Amino acid sequence: MANTKNPSPPRKTPPKNPAPPRKGGSWQRTLLAWLLATAAGIAGVLLLIAVWWVVDLPDVDKTLAQKRPPAVTILDRHGAQIAAYGGVGGEWVPRRRIPVNVVKAVLAIEDRRFYTHEGVDFWGVVRAVVVNIRSGDVKQGGSTLTQQLAKNLFLTPDKTAKRKIQEAMLAYALERRLSKDQILEQYLNRVYFGAGAYGVEAASRRYFAKEVQDVTLPEAAMLAGLLKAPSKYSPLNDPKAAAARTRQVLDAMVDAGFLTEGRRRNIAIPQVASRSAGDSARYFTDWVMTELPQYVGEPTSDLTVRTTFEPGLQFSAQQALTDGLEKGGADGKVSQGAIVVMTPAGEVRAMVGGRDYQQSEFNRAVRALRQPGSAFKLFVYLAGFEAGYDPNSVMRDSPVILDGWQPQNYSEEFRGPVTLRTAFADSINTVAVKLANAADQSTVVEAARRLGITTPLSTLPSVSLGVTEVRLIELTGAYAAIANGGYEARPYAILEVRDADGDKVYKRKQNRGRVVAQQQVEQLDELMRAVVSYGTGGNARLPNRVAAGKTGTSQEWRNAWFVGYTDKYVAGVWLGNDDNSPMNHVAGGGMPAKIWRDLMVRADKVKQSEAD
Repeated sequence: MANTKNPSPPRKTPPKNPAPPRKGGSWQRTLLAWLLATAAGIAGVLLLIAVWWVVDLPDVDKTLAQKRPPAVTILDRHGAQIAAYGGVGGEWVPRRRIPVNVVKAVLAIEDRRFYTHEGVDFWGVVRAVVVNIRSGDVKQGGSTLTQQLAKNLFLTPDKTAKRKIQEAMLAYALERRLSKDQILEQYLNRVYFGAGAYGVEAASRRYFAKEVQDVTLPEAAMLAGLLKAPSKYSPLNDPKAAAARTRQVLDAMVDAGFLTEGRRRNIAIPQVASRSAGDSARYFTDWVMTELPQYVGEPTSDLTVRTTFEPGLQFSAQQALTDGLEKGGADGKVSQGAIVVMTPAGEVRAMVGGRDYQQSEFNRAVRALRQPGSAFKLFVYLAGFEAGYDPNSVMRDSPVILDGWQPQNYSEEFRGPVTLRTAFADSINTVAVKLANAADQSTVVEAARRLGITTPLSTLPSVSLGVTEVRLIELTGAYAAIANGGYEARPYAILEVRDADGDKVYKRKQNRGRVVAQQQVEQLDELMRAVVSYGTGGNARLPNRVAAGKTGTSQEWRNAWFVGYTDKYVAGVWLGNDDNSPMNHVAGGGMPAKIWRDLMVRADKVKQSEAD
């Protein structure tokens, strides 16, 4: 009989070929979640950046309402115009009055698809990339006229991702607000054509002395060619480059179907008279523009600035430098120079910042930092005289070592006991070092600061020989303080500023305080007259005129100076090379002193002609 009380449970037959257990089933889900989170984070960051960039966009409507940037007209001391900056010279020209040839030339070379794209030409960008890759250089850009207008109106020239994206956003905004013809009108009336001309009307008057409606086809092509690089292709700066660029524009017009090949062959390139080297007035006017904001802030309306500039004296300074470099530049291995001429009160009457403004706009009279050599001894002897020494005080010209440094004389000889008058006239280095040490180098630096030197100065013993760098304009101003009897002579150029209504917004006031006592003025004047009379500055001696000054030559003949004055003018001359390479034994008493003398002789003739 079967046992039915506790029957055994039925056995479960295991399945055949069971599936293996799943291992690591969650790693795909984790990776997917991480990727999604990262993408969301990146999208969020990009969205925030985009929002920030949009919020940071300028006011389009407000900017479009401004027809042109403020114009600044600069006058000489007699009231004659010498330069103009900003939105200068041309009236706003409506689209209907802009010649067809100007429009076609600009579109052919800058943006042929202007009337079909929406502000950003993607096909143009692709085409530019292909051309640039094939040439191995940046031959084409992909920016449309609308993008260029957006950049010129609203943005800085910085080449950043933010700026390029904002440029595209603003280009689309302009395309939504304005018609194509309105965009073209805004562009051609605002774009910079070089030579201070903003807008096609100003450019036409500047280069061809005619209204834009009267420009010829080749003149229109020349104007269009300027847009890529106004300075490089300016017919005033480089007629050959301008002509070559004009031919490129004419060829582009043929390629775009705006001009027939037959007509293209018969077109002559226009001739534009280039500026002379006398255009160095731009060194002065550029300096005025950098000084203007400290008196009236950044210009927001048209201004007229009357300055201290004297045209005849400017021409004399330019010719003196040019002639001096032509006579001795090659043998002396000197390629550059600068001159500042001012009154004893500090009125800058002329400024030559380099050999040729067309070749280099860098103003060496204002911006270059150079070692003055012995021309710095003015401050050494001032400190010495204020410490109780006088021109008759005697010091020994003998070897001296201070802090392990041993200065040498130009003559490489020692003369024993000499008066300070003789030591200054003959520029004896050992005596200057001993005098600075006796007075303390810190008082030498203080004297330089008091007379207007703002550049960093060392208090080491070598400061007495002018091893720290100064600016020509400041050093000349320091000598002017002695020429005027000991009063501050900070160089200045701006006499008054008037707004568009003729109202004065600035007028210079003379609030000069004494910076050197009369006794020390007389002592220094005596020493600087000795320099010209029988010392190192003999080449600066003038016929029937008293002159005073000081020579300066820095280490290894890298800089040569002469700074001096007469009863009428104070002038500083610097010679050297932009790469700071040594000259061929050019000393301050040589070419610089001769150039200074030539300048002063010419200046007397200018004064005489004015009197007549």
